[in-house]
Amino acid sequence: MTQEKHETLWTETLPGNATWSHILKRGTSLRLTALDPNPNVAAILLNADNFSERLNLPDTLKAQHIARLTTGAVLYSDMARILCSITADTVGWHDPLGGCSDAAMVAAKYGELPYQQARNAWHQNALDGFLIELAKYGLGLRDLMMNVSFFSKVEVHDDGSMHFIPNNAAPGTSVEIRAEMNTLVILNSCQHPMDPSPDYAAKQVELTLSKVPAPGPDDVCRNFRPENTRGFTLTERYFQ
Repeated sequence: MTQEKHETLWTETLPGNATWSHILKRGTSLRLTALDPNPNVAAILLNADNFSERLNLPDTLKAQHIARLTTGAVLYSDMARILCSITADTVGWHDPLGGCSDAAMVAAKYGELPYQQARNAWHQNALDGFLIELAKYGLGLRDLMMNVSFFSKVEVHDDGSMHFIPNNAAPGTSVEIRAEMNTLVILNSCQHPMDPSPDYAAKQVELTLSKVPAPGPDDVCRNFRPENTRGFTLTERYFQ
């Protein structure tokens, strides 16, 4: 799928430490481009037509025999359908394991800094950001799931220990996800919970929404793993 075939709908900036949501329609894509060095964008996904179906990261990883996300990988729902596919990636590694920050972690790591004192520079966390955004769609705590962390890299060593790898994403690097279903995408740009930096930082990301062609028989995501061919078949039948 070439960039020339994209029809850009709009572009906007996701500020640092912010939460954003959009129902990404089937046949459209969302490209995330780093504007600052080493941002982190946590993402959760739900079927916009049936919120009880949502991203299942354990199935996503074991079905494709992977522990990281990059071009070709797809994001499976708990119904074995494909919510979104990663069609392009210049970063090379996105973390599906490290989770997201919460209020206690942010306070312990960076100190408490409330809105009343710091206004828009106050210390936020991804968990509360997700919950606030879910509430806009009538959803809540029980609708949370494991999240992807775009632009961040976490390695798992032979002893099972997890290690955050700094400097994974330079400004200008990007990742693009294509909606295979009508997908509620919720993003949060707070720092990765394993980021060792002692400084509370705000990293911006550019978001570009585009119309894109349907995946054909030679699609890189369809052919990434044999399981993905079956996943695309199940997803396409859902819309027939």
